[in-house]
Amino acid sequence: MTATPPPDATTLANWHHHLHDEADAAFLYRVLARLEPNESRRSLYLRLAEVEDRHTGMWRKLLAERGTEPAIPAPSLRARLMAGIARVFGPSMLLGILLREEGQEVRGYLDLYRDTGAGAVKDAALTLARESAHHAEALTQLAGRSGEPWHRTETGGFLRNVVYGFNDGLTANFGLVAGVIGAAVPSHIVVVSGVAGMIADALSMGSSGYLAAKSEREVYAHEIAMEKEEIRLMPEVEEEELALLYEAKGVEQEHARRMARDVMGDPQRALDEQVKEELKIGEAHTTPLREGIITGTATAVGALIPVAPFFMFEGRNAIWASFAISMLSHFAVGGARSVFTGRGLFRSGFDMFVVGLGVAAVGYYVGEGVAKWLS
Repeated sequence: MTATPPPDATTLANWHHHLHDEADAAFLYRVLARLEPNESRRSLYLRLAEVEDRHTGMWRKLLAERGTEPAIPAPSLRARLMAGIARVFGPSMLLGILLREEGQEVRGYLDLYRDTGAGAVKDAALTLARESAHHAEALTQLAGRSGEPWHRTETGGFLRNVVYGFNDGLTANFGLVAGVIGAAVPSHIVVVSGVAGMIADALSMGSSGYLAAKSEREVYAHEIAMEKEEIRLMPEVEEEELALLYEAKGVEQEHARRMARDVMGDPQRALDEQVKEELKIGEAHTTPLREGIITGTATAVGALIPVAPFFMFEGRNAIWASFAISMLSHFAVGGARSVFTGRGLFRSGFDMFVVGLGVAAVGYYVGEGVAKWLS
């Protein structure tokens, strides 16, 4: 009998990555449990944390069997950032992010299961995929959503609008301010240009957020109106569709038909059920106006950063202060984006730092070139 070959460095790195992910998840569920005022939700978060502890133990055991004995990892910077978000904005703010995280875990463990030969790792991957799927389903119910979250690709909500609005305002106005600086104009011209750019960008992003949310609402309203008309005109077809949806969830055929018949007996209940089950349209948690205000305000705050030093300093002091605070802000907003992208906090922050540096360089030299061409 041949011995199982030791995993290569890439495989070991992936296993350590899974270990850290599970430890971070346990940490975050306990943070949520401490913050959650609802007893039943608090209990659920604690149970989820205990399962994540077991997952951490599984990876530690697998790694120990391959010659390394890792300790339980401390929470990563990204996990601490997410915990801070929950403490500031409340536990519900983190729920959607954790739901997406669990969905990613399901996909990752299913891929590991498919790509691994028979053995302890393959068995562990299947167990982890199943239990992560149960976690995702539990969080889906808490979030008032439907469907399998490991098939979801969208992210949204208040926090995402803040981060991406801030990022847009910061980057766009940083490029504008750098271009005006490159033209070698007096400081008050930089201030006027920066403030004008801030207002224009904030209004543009705010109106875009408003119109996007309004258009989405209109599409949903149209789809719901169509569904209401279908229930009125062909109730037997809608009843059959509803029964099939229940069957797809694992309900026995006859019971599914009875459930559908009972629901269709009340037109309003039938509409609510079809909207949820067939159209997958959940309850609206915001309004177009609120979306526009949030996005526009975040954009304005980000756009103010490159120009703010010119209110306090003059000449080169203002230029270098603007550059320094803008570059630090690019790194910070890049780190904040990692909450949604799933990438490492430092890597995401560094990428945005490079983007900011590139924007500054292009803006500066374009401004310098235009000034020379006009002179």
